[in-house]
Amino acid sequence: MNNLNAILLPIIFLSVFVYCIIKKVNTYDNFVKGAKGAISLVVEIFPYIASILIAVALLRLSGITAFLTKMFSPFFNLLGIPTELCELVMLRPFTGSGGYGILENIFKTYGADSYISRCACVIMGCSETIFYVATIYISKTKVKRLLYAIPVALFCSFVGTIVACLVCKVF
Repeated sequence: MNNLNAILLPIIFLSVFVYCIIKKVNTYDNFVKGAKGAISLVVEIFPYIASILIAVALLRLSGITAFLTKMFSPFFNLLGIPTELCELVMLRPFTGSGGYGILENIFKTYGADSYISRCACVIMGCSETIFYVATIYISKTKVKRLLYAIPVALFCSFVGTIVACLVCKVF
């Protein structure tokens, strides 16, 4: 597989480059223009990203996530979600990197091949950082009312978590 990647990536790069030459597109100028746009985008959305990251850090450091984990674990267990995954389920809609940190702790604690770890991997793969995506979306568009979008996304993510744990239990 590594040999295929080592060959495939240069072929894709060269194909795009040849296509641009055939279409008479100035690749270097367009690359620089895209890089300039990326820098302004980062500057524009940084406050939104920083606010989400600070909120997640405050939730974890204040002990609120531990309290919520203890409070919701009976409900999660009833739905087939192990208690060990409660923090991951609650923080994943806010932060991807925090979710990966929790996933790493799950691997260290329970082993990579355990039921808990398999469930955590599927949850990380089938869920999204909903509030992060909504923050970026709101910062780049004129749409400011997300009345139904966030609750529907959270519900779907939670249903995906239940299904992920069920699938991991069956297989």
